[in-house]
Order: sequence, then structure tokens, then C-alpha cells
Amino acid sequence: MKKFISKAISLALASAMMFSLTGCGSSTEQGNVQTEEGSSEGSTTQAASGEKIVNIGITDALGGVNPLMMDQTNINKYAAGLQFLPLMELDKDLNFQPMLADSVTTEDNINFVVHLDENATWSDGTPVTAQDVEFTFLRLASPVIANSTMMLYRFEGVGDADYPFVEEGATSVEGVTVIDDKTVQFTTKEPIALTTFQSTYACYILTLPKHVLEQYSDEELMTLDWFNHPDVVSGPYMLQEYDANHYISYAANENYWKGAPKIDKLNIKIVDSSQVYAGLQSGEIDVTLPSMTAIPQEDYENIEALENIDVVYGAPVTNQSVFIQTANVTDARVRQALLYAIDRNQILEQLMKGHGEVVDGFLSSAGPFYDESITATPYDPEKAKELLAEAGWDGSQTLRFYVNSGDGTFVKAAQVMVAQWAAVGINVEVQTVDLAALMTLAGTTDYDMFAVQYTYVPLDPYPDMGWLLGGEGSWTGYSNDEVNEALAATQTSGSVEESKGYYAVVDKKMQEDVPMFSAYIISAQGAVNKRLTGVNVDVYGFFNNIHEWDIAQ
Repeated sequence: MKKFISKAISLALASAMMFSLTGCGSSTEQGNVQTEEGSSEGSTTQAASGEKIVNIGITDALGGVNPLMMDQTNINKYAAGLQFLPLMELDKDLNFQPMLADSVTTEDNINFVVHLDENATWSDGTPVTAQDVEFTFLRLASPVIANSTMMLYRFEGVGDADYPFVEEGATSVEGVTVIDDKTVQFTTKEPIALTTFQSTYACYILTLPKHVLEQYSDEELMTLDWFNHPDVVSGPYMLQEYDANHYISYAANENYWKGAPKIDKLNIKIVDSSQVYAGLQSGEIDVTLPSMTAIPQEDYENIEALENIDVVYGAPVTNQSVFIQTANVTDARVRQALLYAIDRNQILEQLMKGHGEVVDGFLSSAGPFYDESITATPYDPEKAKELLAEAGWDGSQTLRFYVNSGDGTFVKAAQVMVAQWAAVGINVEVQTVDLAALMTLAGTTDYDMFAVQYTYVPLDPYPDMGWLLGGEGSWTGYSNDEVNEALAATQTSGSVEESKGYYAVVDKKMQEDVPMFSAYIISAQGAVNKRLTGVNVDVYGFFNNIHEWDIAQ
């Protein structure tokens, strides 16, 4: 999930699927996915017209394509980011790479200077400017548009966490200063780490063309049809059409300032996880992503055996997080019992084929802040029973556990967990819903637990941890002064080791208070057809060089 669904969701988030490989339409009007009933046009072979077409298979449902209105789950971010570039982006080695900007610097961790690439232009030939960045920021912070997911209240001139907006009709804001046409300065109210600014804002602010959109009011921008088929973009592809549950279809931006894409048409197919293997085998799917394609574990070995496919296992960064609403499950001893009662190592081995690891809190071994001295809570059903007895748990309550229907593997894992909870006297009812419904539910307190895949950026887990543990209104309803102080200290820390100590404080409190836990952390499988060249299949950096992808002749 990334980054925060309040931004979020590096919310690296969960997989929800919705339809079938052949459910994208029955005519050429529907995303160039099929040419006639039952026949697929979208393979890596060139179409009759000579066009090169690539299909990416994912199991996430699209939430929207308007960058002003959507949350920041991975599929939403990338669906829009292929057209409107972020300022920076992480690569597979967790380095920040220039996208629209060529540098982001700070001397005091309060003033962040962003310099745009001198060559950056819109597809109509107009230069991308600092004024475009300012315009986009003001729209994102508009109380009319009212998108609170970007946490812009950290910047001067923007409200607070309860009202993270500028004044209605504002044409400028203290926290964003245009220095010249290619340079803009962001100013925060309090110090934040450079990595936090980059991963939270530079990677998620998708700059929009002011010269095209300034004619519209904020009310009009909320529902503007232009976003469904924009004709002026800064990225490598232009959206042609989409069905939120089935497909997203793009055509190459031939005027892309980094170089015209070699792939003429790009389709993102939204499929059921059970159909991924067949799609890769037939060539109807060319690429899958570790962070957005939930492949059933029983298909891993079959995919590895495909002669036309190269397989990659991503780093263990995709966290199968379980969030407990502490306003409903109020006793920490009950929450501890939930963790002691489940055999996560068994689940990892049997359902994940060992591709991953077990930790309690947020941090995996893939990041620099992982503390291996913090051992995972062991499977101990007798300890769980003792804690429940101490808490006066009488077994009459049934906990509501919501699970993403798109993640078939975790749906099975949830059933195992429910049986293990029942064995110690905790009744849990699983309800499966799609990702969109799950995210809507997450904004309420009408659940006791819910599970979702969430990728916490290894270089900068602070923003996600901060809002997830942000008290009332967060996914956990949990807040703790010791945790808040430790997280704040990471933003002024002078070294990785010092920050590691602060993050360890947080993960230890997760073991004590259990407002969330990791069912497991996934080393997810990704795949690419061998006929494609230049494709980097990894958790991060997947789309950075998409204009260089090609089909081997």
C-alpha cells in the first residue's frame, strides 16, 4: 500500500482483483485488449498494424485516474504517474532517481529546494515549470477538492491534521515559493528528513499542466472528464480509456521529453489472481509486479517452469499487515493473545513456500532500520489463553475481521488464523471484500481487524508509521507518547544507527500493545516474458524507464 492511504499507500498495497483475462471487452473500442470475442490482441507480438503492445497483469482494482481526487495506493499512483511524472522516484536499489526534477536539496531539513529538469516539457511542447508545481500543490491542498491523503499540513500556510487545507481560493501559500521557472522551494513547519520529503512528497506529487487546467474551478476539476483522456502530459503514456475493474489502456506519448516509448500501446489488465499463470503461459500477460500482482503460492513453481518467462522474487518489503481497531478491542492483553495464538511460521511455509519472513511490527530485513535483536512473538497458545483469562475474556464476543478478496493466499491464511484463534477461545468472523471497499471501511471504526498488503518504504517508514499510529481516525486508533517521541526523533537523527534505535522503540511497543502485527512479510514473485527487453521487475523502479522497454526481434 503506500504510502499513506493517507498518502499513502509506498500504501506498496494490497491486491484486489476483479475480473477475467477475457473480461476486458469484446471489441477494439475496449482498450485494445481484444479484437473480437475471445481473442487477445495484447501479447508481445506485434499487432497486424505493426504496433508493439504490452500487457501488464495486476490484481489490484483501480480507484481513480484524477491525481487530485485519488488516494495513493500503488495502482492509482502508477496509473496516473505514467502520464504525470512525480518529481522523484525510488529505483530497485532504493536510491531516489530524478523524474520531473533533477535534484532535491536541503540545508536545514525545513527548506527543500526542488530543481526541475531543464529539458522537461509537456507533450504540447510547453516547458514544465515551477508554476505548474505550485498550481498542483494548491489544488491538492484546496478545501473544495478536500483530498486529505497527502498530509500537506506539514507545510507552512496549510492547516493542521484535522483541516489539512489552505484558504479557499488561495493563489499562493507560504510553504511553496517559486524561485524561478525551474526552481521551487517547499518550507515545512518542523524539520523532516530529506528522505521523508522525497518519499512522501517528491514521489507522490504528480505535477499537472497549469496552462491547461487553470481555466477550471476547483469544483470542476473534481469531476473533469479531461482526466479520463488527457491530451497534455509529462509522462511516457497517455490514457485512452479504462474500466476500473477490468483494464487501463494507454497510447505512447510520442513527444515524451525523455524519448518516445518503443512500446506503442500499453494495457494494464486487472485480473483474478487465479488467472495469472494461464495469462503468462499463453502470452496474454507479459509482465507481473511483485507489489501489485497477488500470485497464488501454488502457482509459483508452475510459473518458474514456464520456458517463456523469467521469474524474479522481490525483497521482503510487502507486509501482510493486520490492523486492530483499538477503540473496539480495547484490552492490550486480548490483542497480545491474538498474536500468540497464531503460528505464522507454519503459514509462511505452507502457504508462501517460505518466500518471506515473520516479524511483529513494521520493519523487514530489507531496510536499514531493521533490528534483528527484536525477535518475533512465538506461537504459544497456552500463553494466549493465560492472557485472555487475565483480561476476563469470556468468549462471547465475535471479532469482525475484514480481508481483501483479491489476495487469495491471505484469504486462506485468514481461515487458518481463525481456526487457531478459535482453539484458544477467540471467535473471529472473516468477511472478504474488494480493495476499494476495504479502503472505505478503513476510514471508519466499523471493524475489529482488517488485513491488507502494505509496503512500508524501507528508507523511510516514518510517514506510514506516524499516521497509522496517529490516534483517533487512524486505522488503529492507537496513540502513545513514547512512540510519538521516537518517531519525531527520527526526523532530526544524525545517523542510520541512531534512527534504528528510535524505530526499535516503536517496534517493541508494537509487541507490547499490538495495535497491529505482521502476519508475514512477502518476498513476492514477479515475472516478465523473455521477449521483452529493458524491463526491471522489482518492487521499486518498475516504471522508471518504461519508455526504454522493447520487444526483442
